[in-house]
Amino acid sequence: MSNAVATTDQAAPPAETPRNEATAIIQVIERAAMNPDVDIDKMERLLQMQERVMERQASMDFNTAMAAMQDELPSIAERGQSHNGHYATFEDINDVAKPIMKRHGFAVSFRVHNIQGGIEVTGVLMHKSGHREETTMTLPLDDSGKKNSVQQVGSSVSYGKRYVMSALLNITTRGQDGDGNSATPVKTISLAQAAYLKSLLSQCPAVTQGWFAGEFGEPEHVPASKYDKLSAKLKSGIEKQEAANADHQGA
Repeated sequence: MSNAVATTDQAAPPAETPRNEATAIIQVIERAAMNPDVDIDKMERLLQMQERVMERQASMDFNTAMAAMQDELPSIAERGQSHNGHYATFEDINDVAKPIMKRHGFAVSFRVHNIQGGIEVTGVLMHKSGHREETTMTLPLDDSGKKNSVQQVGSSVSYGKRYVMSALLNITTRGQDGDGNSATPVKTISLAQAAYLKSLLSQCPAVTQGWFAGEFGEPEHVPASKYDKLSAKLKSGIEKQEAANADHQGA
């Protein structure tokens, strides 16, 4: 038993090193504050050093908690349905992830900004240590169906939230349990077709690129059945944008 205790005691200091550094710096600052010979420049450098050590510790705490949380986050069932297939709704993702996040000291918030022709959804993953990470997704307004302007914004915001939250937490989704029969694999486009789509996307505005990323991920993932319609849509959008730019320059 004494050997086990000795091993534990020897292993503990490295994990606590950043905290010990922060404590040591605080003690130095306290002593410096009581010394009338210490000038303001030295105090500022000490405070900056303390801030860097605390930020380092917060980042380490964030990463440690994130690694532990990953073992508990399950794959979310895809219960939502659209014309493109099934998807995991934001509500399902949030209901499953929120209590797990809370146990590990995490919380998530969102910022939504209106931009021309679409919106930006930013997700912020915060840890109780003070460290945070964020990611942003740009989306066009969802004008599918018979949505009014308010519904278009709401649909795009919900879409953005679920993809941003999944990205921040590294969440995976799965199809609902069926009758036991394996699904037929979806045939995707060729490498040459994917390269052509990439060239088209490079000429598209950020809003279109964000929509494509949310819808398909990478060009290689585009179903072969959607290639003709999708490439025609992107090409048409580029031609319209070029025509608009030419008219603007002519004016």
